Amino acid sequence: MSRKRSRSRVTPAQHRLMALAAVLFAAVVLTLAYRHIVRPPQPRPAQTDPAPAPAASVPPEEQDADQLALAAKAAHSVRKPDFYTVLVSGVDDGNGNSDTNILVAVDAQNGSIYGVNIPRDAKAVINGKNHKFNAAHNIGGMEQTAAVLSEQLGIPVDYTVEVSLRAFAALVNAIGGVDFYVPLDMDYDDPVQDLSIHFSAGMQHLNGEDALKVVRFRHNNDGTGYGSEDIGRMKTQQDFLRAVAKQTLRPANLTKVSEFARIFQKYVKTDLELGELAWFGQQAFSAGADNIQFSTLPGEWKSPYIYLDAEAVLELVNAHLNPYVEDRTAEDLRIPS
Repeated sequence: MSRKRSRSRVTPAQHRLMALAAVLFAAVVLTLAYRHIVRPPQPRPAQTDPAPAPAASVPPEEQDADQLALAAKAAHSVRKPDFYTVLVSGVDDGNGNSDTNILVAVDAQNGSIYGVNIPRDAKAVINGKNHKFNAAHNIGGMEQTAAVLSEQLGIPVDYTVEVSLRAFAALVNAIGGVDFYVPLDMDYDDPVQDLSIHFSAGMQHLNGEDALKVVRFRHNNDGTGYGSEDIGRMKTQQDFLRAVAKQTLRPANLTKVSEFARIFQKYVKTDLELGELAWFGQQAFSAGADNIQFSTLPGEWKSPYIYLDAEAVLELVNAHLNPYVEDRTAEDLRIPS
């Protein structure tokens, strides 16, 4: 009598073992891919003036003075390790000016991120003429905006990120909306822009479209509102960005990385490469929302501009934004009066 060959059966324990092996394999593959892609930002070629060669007719003591001056200048430009500045500008579709500008300082060595709003009405001199700061984007795009800011603050802008305001709404929707305390009653209508902003003060759950309205609000139809308009609006923007950061940087949202990437590819222009962007994202997750802070460049409104307070700006730069080892001095800043 022939004997039937028994079929091998996979036990539940073996199922679990194979599933675990698959997960571990996937983790290894993802880790290797992650390490291959993610990398710190690479230094970009810098345009520097060559050191002038001492003329033969210059006395030796003056040559030494020149060399000392060059050495002092070099020491003044020694950078902190893993410290980068990124200018993020929000651009309203159809409007050449930048609607929001935030210089972000990423101090990866100390695990902190600091963003400072640049008032859109801050006085700036561009091509020899007086303008509001947000006009720089209309004149020369992100390159011009970064150049104006770098000159005023006396520090380099390492990278730029231009974001369509639609990306803001898309991100808020992707994380399921944001709970946010609206600071005051908002009642504004602009038929030209087909824009209506109507919210009561208090805690609200905002979707992307509503969030965009809240952060763009400046004043009511009757002229009431923040009182300080742009300065008050920037405070609301900072508070909202904190709320967004707190919700976005939750571990659960790691599953939405592909959706975040799609939003980024569609609405963002930057001179950062993919691996560098991933590195900055890694720093944000590592730092956590509690180590991300915001403030505003200090100044005073005197129509038609906000005049920046040079002494207070210098203090803020050295405390939070300066990528150099040595403090900046008043001579490094070029703030128009």
